[in-house]
Amino acid sequence: MRVTVCELPHETTVLASAWAALCEHARAQASELVLLPEFAMVEPVWESEGFTADRWRAIEVRAEELLRRLPELDAKFVVGTRPARANGHRLNQGYLWSSAAGLQPLRSKYYLPEEPGTWEATWFQRGDPDFSVFHAGPASFGLNICTELWALETFAAYAALGVELLLSPRATASATTTKWLAVGVVAAVRSGAFSLSSNRVDATGAAGGGGWIIDPAGEVLAVTSAAEPFATREIDLAKAAKARNTYPRYVFAEPGLRA
Repeated sequence: MRVTVCELPHETTVLASAWAALCEHARAQASELVLLPEFAMVEPVWESEGFTADRWRAIEVRAEELLRRLPELDAKFVVGTRPARANGHRLNQGYLWSSAAGLQPLRSKYYLPEEPGTWEATWFQRGDPDFSVFHAGPASFGLNICTELWALETFAAYAALGVELLLSPRATASATTTKWLAVGVVAAVRSGAFSLSSNRVDATGAAGGGGWIIDPAGEVLAVTSAAEPFATREIDLAKAAKARNTYPRYVFAEPGLRA
């Protein structure tokens, strides 16, 4: 399966050319699955401590504009997150878009930081505490949205369920890139899945890019940067299936479950 990760800005002045370049890259690379950053193209409202209804409505409209443009990537599948409302709750909702079925809501972000620069619990309500398994064609995947990549207990569950991809849309600062990449490696090794992440990027460093593709053995296959903001790799899903029966996953498997 050919997968693409990226780093994207949200500012209007630079976004148009970045989006066009990503679309060109995905088409040229014949990408089957494109992972977008957390709230791609949308203003980072969580940087503001005070909630306003007008700004919320504005990002909902902006997100809908993006969703209408996903076919421009010419990929079979696109995964990302968007602002959404359900049962009176404002959510950071994951989605799977496919060329065959359109938009499918996934789980919504449950773990929400609340501190200067990341007032997420102000802007969103908690979503789904369950970390379910989803499917994009032949690939099974889990979705850990940004902070949720530190929910280390989910990795063991994914290993038991045989998840092949662990997808993590992010909005993380440039100063913290090293530790995020480290947890991406842990996610891959413990879950026995390919760890994929895409990140926002901006001029301030509040979002610092550095998307990745990491194989189940923890080998870093690609990391995006300002010089190379998009990365596509051919990954063998069978490698994830084999990883379930290798160290360290088999050590923690229930007796009798090892193939």
